[in-house]
Amino acid sequence: MASSTAPATGYTRVFAVREFRAVFAAHALSLLGVVVSEIALTVLVYGLTGSPLLSALTFALGMLPYLVGGTLLSGIADRCPPRLVLVVCDVLCAGCAGLMALPATPVAGLLALRCAIALVAPVFNGTRMATLTDILGDGELFVLGRSLLRIVSQSSVLVGFGLGGVLLTVVSPRGALTITVCTFVASALLLRCGTKRRPARGDSGGGALVRYSLGGARDVLGDRRVRALMLLFWAPPMFMVVPEALAAPYADQAGIGVAGVGLLMSAAPVGTIAGELYAGSALSAAARARIVLPLAALTLVPLIAYALTPGLLPALVALALAGAGSAYTLGLDRWFVDAVPDELRGRAMTVLTAGLMTIQGLGMALAGLAAEFFAVSTVVAGAGVLGTVCCLLLVAQVRSTESRDGADQHVTGG
Repeated sequence: MASSTAPATGYTRVFAVREFRAVFAAHALSLLGVVVSEIALTVLVYGLTGSPLLSALTFALGMLPYLVGGTLLSGIADRCPPRLVLVVCDVLCAGCAGLMALPATPVAGLLALRCAIALVAPVFNGTRMATLTDILGDGELFVLGRSLLRIVSQSSVLVGFGLGGVLLTVVSPRGALTITVCTFVASALLLRCGTKRRPARGDSGGGALVRYSLGGARDVLGDRRVRALMLLFWAPPMFMVVPEALAAPYADQAGIGVAGVGLLMSAAPVGTIAGELYAGSALSAAARARIVLPLAALTLVPLIAYALTPGLLPALVALALAGAGSAYTLGLDRWFVDAVPDELRGRAMTVLTAGLMTIQGLGMALAGLAAEFFAVSTVVAGAGVLGTVCCLLLVAQVRSTESRDGADQHVTGG
């Protein structure tokens, strides 16, 4: 738990907790490893095959297995001691990256190993999120800790691929994969030595893992309050990825040029980072709770400006504003933790992270399909309209569960 001598304000309270510092550093290293491996694999597969399809598939395989791992393996997060799960996941990822780095590994093996890493990822992320409640408690410190991890993730979007590209001018793709091995091993060591051993949250006895995992997912999604909160986490990102997925064709339509593509892809992450930093450092817990539903309802509205096919600057402003609206997740984090009992928390967090990745992949695919039939600006503006309608419906659903389900109903362990 957090020390009573921690500073009273701001993110510094979270960094005052020794275990969180280890988790934070491990998270940054893991992200570095993932980003480097994605770039290296894309370059390596294209170099071996000359196929743009197979090269692009290395990115898709980073998302597709999330749904499988997040549903069929989520029980690991509650059935096993959390530190053990985190360390083993990192070691497995390091092993997969090591096999990728071997010159003898064929393309099919590279893609299969990429799938294996993605299969492990939701279990790792869900377990880490649940472990944060042990380290920071389930109140204000947890919210700020989760926010910091998200900020690191968004920052990696801005700088990670650029750094990875520079790295590949110095070392070969397989050499870069060796660096990925080192980042995963370092993450495992930090988590092993920097966090405490804690018992499993749920029943660690008999029963098939898949049945235990699916039972937990059924319990989580079967509760009106938890389901509504989870969908509110998922819906805005599903529509927010549309302008990112269509940045290149939009730049072509608007006559912005290739240089504008990178700016269009980075505007929303910049807005997200700014919004989270402001909400986490300047707003009280009560204020963050008050803005959850209004921000969630309105965060996608700026995308409607694309209907006018704005130039580069107006588009960047619209994307940054939409990204800043994601600050609603700080208050939503607290509501979600309060709604899920401890014995289900690992499975609930794993399903949450798996669904978030899957829904974003679906959003990208649907955006590309729609852009085959309509102008890109129309697709993005339509995503803003449709997404806002969905968010308004979910906000109403969350409100309807506040007094009845939120106050006196909890899901039961499965």
